[in-house]
Amino acid sequence: MEVIHPRCAGLDVHKQTVVACARIVGNGPPVQEVRTFATTTSGLLALADWLESFGVEHVAMEATGVYWKPVWHILEGHVELVLANAAHVKNVPGRKTDVNDATWLADLLAHGLIRASFVPPVAVQELRTLTRTRKQFVRERAAHAQRLEKVLEDANLKLGVVLSDILGQSGRAVLNAIVAGQSDPQALAAHISTRVKVLIHQHN
Repeated sequence: MEVIHPRCAGLDVHKQTVVACARIVGNGPPVQEVRTFATTTSGLLALADWLESFGVEHVAMEATGVYWKPVWHILEGHVELVLANAAHVKNVPGRKTDVNDATWLADLLAHGLIRASFVPPVAVQELRTLTRTRKQFVRERAAHAQRLEKVLEDANLKLGVVLSDILGQSGRAVLNAIVAGQSDPQALAAHISTRVKVLIHQHN
């Protein structure tokens, strides 16, 4: 079978370690070197130096969980990276049972048999992370507001009837007053902004 990438490597990425197999094709049979690195930053930098010492130009790893991401970020720009779909790699025929994942990935990559998954640019990855985080925060805020409103209803405090957002400026002012021990309705109402009072009056 034709060799597409004569100097390549496969990485079997785990939570704490990365098993790397460098596969070099010269005049004779392929030479394979396998070594394990820690997934700490220093360990991944050592991996990058080790790959460079072999003149590795292409590296493949599986897209399993999130463990591949730090490895990708360290190696990006040093070598051509290929992110393989784990299910596709396992379904490629010809694998021997005693061959580790790193060696198998290196062999597939050498012969151009890995279908690469799309990895968005760093800026897009960061934007996705930011939007996911914001979405999660919005959900958590809504859940906290619902729990807070339930506690108020249990205490027969109808703050949610007066204010559409009990965590808004007026709502927080009233809640702080309640926490401080205030229980007089008129005193609590004094914490509601004038604009909200006007809207309540118009509604009534």
